[in-house]
Amino acid sequence: MDTQQIIDPRSLTPDHRPLIITFICITILSIPFVHAQHQNNPGSNHGNKFEQLGTLLSDPNVYRTASGAPGHQYWQQKADYVIDVEVDDQNQRVIGSETITYTNNSPDPLSYLWIQLDENEHKADAENKKFDESSLSEQMTTNQLQSLIGGDNDLGVKIQKVADGAGKPLTYTINHTMMRVELPAVLKPGAKFVLQIEWQYNISDRMVEGGRGGYEYFAEDGNYLYTITQWYPRMAVYSDFQGWQNKQFTGRGEFALVFGDFKVNITVPADHIVGATGECRNYANVLTAAQLDRWKQAQQADEPVEVVTLDEARQAMKGKATGKKTWIYEAKNVRDFAFVTSRRLVWDAMRVKEGIEGHTPMAMSYYGPEAYPLYRPYSTKVVAHTLKVYSKHTLPYPYPVAISVEASNGMEYPMICFNYGRADKDGTYSEATKYGMISVIIHEVGHNFFPMIVNSDERQWTWMDEGLNTFCQFLAEQEWDKDYPSRRGPAHKIVDYMKLPKDQLEPIMTNSENIVQFGPNAYAKPATALNILRETVMGRELFDYAFKEYARRWAFKHPTPADFFRTMEDASAVDLDWFWRGWFFGIDPVDISLDDVQHFQPLGNLQDAQTTERQAYEKDLNTVTRQRNIEEGVNFAVEADTNLQDFYNKWDRFEIDGENQKAFGQYYQSLSPEEKALYDGTYHFYQLKFSNKGGLVMPIILQWTFADGTTEIERIPAYIWRKNENEVTKVFAKTKEVTAVLVDPLRETGDIDEDNNAWPRQHAPTRFELFKQQQGPARGESTGPNPMQRARGGG
Repeated sequence: MDTQQIIDPRSLTPDHRPLIITFICITILSIPFVHAQHQNNPGSNHGNKFEQLGTLLSDPNVYRTASGAPGHQYWQQKADYVIDVEVDDQNQRVIGSETITYTNNSPDPLSYLWIQLDENEHKADAENKKFDESSLSEQMTTNQLQSLIGGDNDLGVKIQKVADGAGKPLTYTINHTMMRVELPAVLKPGAKFVLQIEWQYNISDRMVEGGRGGYEYFAEDGNYLYTITQWYPRMAVYSDFQGWQNKQFTGRGEFALVFGDFKVNITVPADHIVGATGECRNYANVLTAAQLDRWKQAQQADEPVEVVTLDEARQAMKGKATGKKTWIYEAKNVRDFAFVTSRRLVWDAMRVKEGIEGHTPMAMSYYGPEAYPLYRPYSTKVVAHTLKVYSKHTLPYPYPVAISVEASNGMEYPMICFNYGRADKDGTYSEATKYGMISVIIHEVGHNFFPMIVNSDERQWTWMDEGLNTFCQFLAEQEWDKDYPSRRGPAHKIVDYMKLPKDQLEPIMTNSENIVQFGPNAYAKPATALNILRETVMGRELFDYAFKEYARRWAFKHPTPADFFRTMEDASAVDLDWFWRGWFFGIDPVDISLDDVQHFQPLGNLQDAQTTERQAYEKDLNTVTRQRNIEEGVNFAVEADTNLQDFYNKWDRFEIDGENQKAFGQYYQSLSPEEKALYDGTYHFYQLKFSNKGGLVMPIILQWTFADGTTEIERIPAYIWRKNENEVTKVFAKTKEVTAVLVDPLRETGDIDEDNNAWPRQHAPTRFELFKQQQGPARGESTGPNPMQRARGGG
């Protein structure tokens, strides 16, 4: 593809100098580009990918502004809870009663309230047990077969009372995981309503039923670990943008919840340790004197202190107390409440001294003996690290504690999350297990920011919490260790997903329940998009400011996708509609191909021109050019009635006759000093042609390699595609000769085909060739490096 073209001045005359000088510049810089537009994209509506989102976003109003900020009449509801709950360790049952004070801050009168009963997802007749496909295989477990047979599992919420604040019964209707409570009178704007609910349910075996909460039974010591989540009837969200969010919970799309204050009295066996959302108000009554003293030490410690030691946990595991204790927790301005309880827990804690402006929250971990080798040295330190990094990139962590619980899964709630990370029986563990544990702790603790504080609707838009959080997780991982093996975030990690057939892909802007490739779509792709936005499109300074502004604006509020998109543009002055359209509303991949490279060089001396052109012809690998020159010679011979062999013996296509030499001399002497400087200059002009094979418009990033061995990286904004989304041509002026050009040299755009990114083309080894290289050279094969092979980083 390398053809060198030389501006030939042999036909120029002084009479035409002003016009010709102008024509030379256009020839070099403009004509090929204009021609490419006209020839390759005639009459098309070429700007589709750069049109504004328009009706794809909801209209701004008094509640949500066009800038992406809350409007001057923004409102949201409030729900305060006082709950008494007991965990029955004999029968694996939750027994609870609650008083909810619901404040109607909306401008709308309400005649009923919607309440979530998420535990009903485990019922035998739950919707999620019916609407998924199923199939048989040659070998199946008893649990798999039982799930096909079905039957009554005696799970789900059993409502025993629904009444107003005075105890008068209220009419209610249960529709799977949602309960509608009829109000005795319309709840007017600004008014409050108090309702009382009593309920109980059998705790599910989380290792069998799946889901986020439940119990895990440890047969070796006969004890249970209870992770109590989605356990109380809780208010659904009523909002300005969709009214009641009463979409059923089927196990995937998570939660839309109301902020409020909680006071929760948790009654458990006397030998249990409890960790929960909020702050415990009665440690003096539930801890031993030694444990209370260690808790006080931990509040001043810069290293984790075992409040409940491994020896104490092992001792508690040997028996079962008959008495009970009630742990009292309070939490302010949270959207949910969860807790862990077991007698087989170690508990360590430390303060987070630095990194959070004006605040020193407690970082804490709860874990069993099997997780001790990993959690003791890492977990609480990872919690503290996460709070510091996220606070730097979003907003200062406002809550008093942040807890990591080892529970063989991953799930998040305000101030507490459940993670995995157990050692082998002999106490050892792999690097993969260690990094997997660190990643899941960062991720789940990070959810305190998205969506526990920036409270998006997870039931509708998983990416708004999972994607944003995974992006911040990547930042925290890289600050933990610059060589951290992050699975999500780097652009090249998304390539395998983006290569999938179109019928296996859906836009990021897809409802949670409808996503096929859930992890790549809701976690990895939005995280990758944000990383590209930060590093490649906007730059760190503009991105970081806008991202923090979004977190600040919507802390303790309910943002929508439009609020995020608008805020990122409003706070940066970067038009990003094309980016949201491509990455979030589309499924096209990135594949920018470098199709052609042409070298132009103006020369002021005919003899130099002759020599250079001859050399270029002799080394030209472009057989098309050679064939064209041969055809020219044949035609000339035929027209002159000349023997072809004699013609080739005598003809020199590079010869300059005396008349042309004289004409050029006159022309050259008529040039001004400035024009001579341009004509005699050392500039090399390179005309590059690119095609957008993937469909997703992106910046073009080039690495130039020069003849002297130096390199240069040049960035062309995505707007180069605005007038032709399929193919563009651009000319670059360089003061040194170029020997190679590489598109996306740092692998920062997620390009799915790197084989068309280089000039000269570079061979990418197949898997078989890589396998052969690993086996060592065959007899007679060279072991030296291939200078044309591109070094490819990452996995």
